[in-house]
Amino acid sequence: MYDMTQATITSAPKPRLLTLETTLILIGVIGLILAPFYFYPVFLMKVLCFALFACAFNLLLGYTGILSFGHAAFFGGAAYFTAHAVKEWGLPTELGILVGVLGATILGLIIGFFAIRRQGIYSTMITLALAQMFAFFCLQASFTHGEDGIQGVPRGYLLGFIDLNQPLNMYFFVLAVFLIGMFIIWRIINSPFGMILKSVRENEPRAISLGYSVARYKLAAFVMSATLTGLAGGLKAIVFQFATLTDVSWQMSGEVVLMTLLGGIGTLVGPIFGAGLVAALENYLATSEFPVTVITGIIFMVCVLVFRRGIIGELYASRFGKKLESKPDN
Repeated sequence: MYDMTQATITSAPKPRLLTLETTLILIGVIGLILAPFYFYPVFLMKVLCFALFACAFNLLLGYTGILSFGHAAFFGGAAYFTAHAVKEWGLPTELGILVGVLGATILGLIIGFFAIRRQGIYSTMITLALAQMFAFFCLQASFTHGEDGIQGVPRGYLLGFIDLNQPLNMYFFVLAVFLIGMFIIWRIINSPFGMILKSVRENEPRAISLGYSVARYKLAAFVMSATLTGLAGGLKAIVFQFATLTDVSWQMSGEVVLMTLLGGIGTLVGPIFGAGLVAALENYLATSEFPVTVITGIIFMVCVLVFRRGIIGELYASRFGKKLESKPDN
């Protein structure tokens, strides 16, 4: 008698243990652990902060389909809230960052509430307008110290005994927070909630016809993105020990869009690569005679023309990427 169960088991494909994305993540984690022993830790912490910022933004653009030009409000707002809480209120570092995250969450709820009521360019312009209003507030508010910003923010002690003024201690704290943030993003996009967000991105009318409250899912995604952006902004304030108007400017919102597009929209690794590329260009070209913005613009144009999916996105779509994704492990 023919055993259908045995035939099914025999013909079933073997699970893939390593995909291209998993391989890149493993290499990246190992590299980040070893990196501070070979590179300047402050530069690496800057990359991690902006990488988390870009990944949080990508959660909204790449997986929900909402383009925001106001994410600097969450990033810079959290930086201001964290800096003020740590310096003026004397809160421990971890609580100060929590204050920044909470502030960014509230801002995300307010801005997202208005932004999701429109679609396309209208929604984008609402985010930009509200973010500019918040930037003007930061210029006028007394606790932000106007154009001087909040300077001399103490790093303090993590859990009361780990001295964050030591570069390696601070680096591994930032790395730990970055990895936690990335795990949260990975869990969101691979959950049923994340599948609904992708369906909204691909075909919003179809998602509505299936009975989903699209407005609620959009608002939830907006708030989650703002919260994780606030985590990056709070970390940035502690790393560099200041918060300025640059953090809430519209240029910062444009920069995170650039990072995400360069790396690859809708990929987990792409925004990290884009953030590292932009940060490296700004760092190593700062002392040269070449204007950083011009070089960045040229690279952006080349990537748009040659790598339409972003650098990592094109790697996934290449023959090598497809082969690794489809080949089962023995």
